[in-house]
Amino acid sequence: MRIFIDADACPVKDETCRVAARYGLATTVVSNSFIAIPPSKLIERMIVDAGPDVADDWIAERTEPGDIVVTNDIPLADRVLKAGGTAIAPNGRLFTHDSIGSALAQRSVMEHIRSTGEITGGPKPFAAADRSRFLQALDEAVNRERRKRG
Repeated sequence: MRIFIDADACPVKDETCRVAARYGLATTVVSNSFIAIPPSKLIERMIVDAGPDVADDWIAERTEPGDIVVTNDIPLADRVLKAGGTAIAPNGRLFTHDSIGSALAQRSVMEHIRSTGEITGGPKPFAAADRSRFLQALDEAVNRERRKRG
C-alpha cells in the first residue's frame, strides 16, 4: 500500500505525510514544480513535466490495488478506482464506484456551463471541517486496506 498525492494546489499535503509516517507508508508527492516535503525515507518528491494531466497520468500509470491517491481531480479519481485504488479528495470526499459516474457527469455539466461564459463562482473555500473530514477519511482508508491485507 502506497499513498500518492496529486500535490499541485493540494491543501492537505502535510497532513497526508503525517498520517503516512504514522503508518509507515511510502508516499509520493507528485507535482509539476518543486514542492517542499518533510525529510523522510518514506516520502519522495516526483516532479513531472508541466502540462495538462501529466501528473495525473504519472499517478494513474503507477496506481495498484490498495494504493491511496489524494486528489481533487475527478477523472484521475475514476482512473484510480479502475486500477483498484482508493481516491480521496482533500475535503474528505471518498470517491467510490457508486459515486464516480455522477461526479464525472456533474463535472461535464459544469465545464459546459463555464464554456458558455457563465460565471459559476468556483469551489467553496477550504475550511477546518474539510481538513478534519479528510484526516478521518484517510485514516479509515488506511485501516480498511490494512484489514484486507491481514
